[in-house]
Amino acid sequence: MELCKNIFFNTDKLTPNSEIKISYTGRFFQDGSEDVYIHYGFGPNWDNVNDIKMEKSDLGFQAELTLEDNENLSFCFKNGKNEWDNNDGKNYVFPIEHIETDLILVDDSLSLSSPRKLRKSYIISKKIKLAIYKVLRYLPKLVSGTYTSSKNNVEN
Repeated sequence: MELCKNIFFNTDKLTPNSEIKISYTGRFFQDGSEDVYIHYGFGPNWDNVNDIKMEKSDLGFQAELTLEDNENLSFCFKNGKNEWDNNDGKNYVFPIEHIETDLILVDDSLSLSSPRKLRKSYIISKKIKLAIYKVLRYLPKLVSGTYTSSKNNVEN
């Protein structure tokens, strides 16, 4: 997913306590820099600042990091010549989305610990569907009198 020009994440949403991979194809990749570092922190005050050396690949410079439980991820890039790509002084800032767990319903009656119940309900639903198909397929022929069984055709 591309969230900003030349910055890609391996996920659609940034969520707390998850591992992500960042790919960077910006100025330092385009000018052929060899050593690129991502300088990142969390929240509006850049808490827990870290620097990670990024690996160069055909897809750009890449790094993996673990997101903290904070409101956003802020970062910028630095090359081996101590030049910075900080989004024209604004840095790169992306929100970390918190999943609403209040809305998740847990139904313990349909768990994997009871596979027989799941299998039995599946078989019953298949039988009902087959019965409805047969009724819809053959009832009009029986009512109109145009239905002949395959036994009668074999004997004649």
